[in-house]
Amino acid sequence: MALEHADVQRAAHLARLGLTDNEAAGYVDDLGRILEMVDKLQSLNTEGIAPLAHPLDATQRLRADEVTEKDQRDHFQHCAPAVADGLYLVPRVVE
Repeated sequence: MALEHADVQRAAHLARLGLTDNEAAGYVDDLGRILEMVDKLQSLNTEGIAPLAHPLDATQRLRADEVTEKDQRDHFQHCAPAVADGLYLVPRVVE
């Protein structure tokens, strides 16, 4: 897919980005190379290959689910304008 200067300007307008003509010209080349790489990837045969969540077979170390701080709810809610049963009361915004 050939990318043109007008395509970059249109994408920048839709993204609400202000690009100069020189910046847009640089992005034409950069985005063109990215699209070429995507085209190469799409030409590969991936049948029988399961999708991966991560390229490395690693597991995330998790910390123990333990309480590490004391309960300070009453202290934090002391300055709130309206509280009931430990919950902050706010004005209704959806009718």
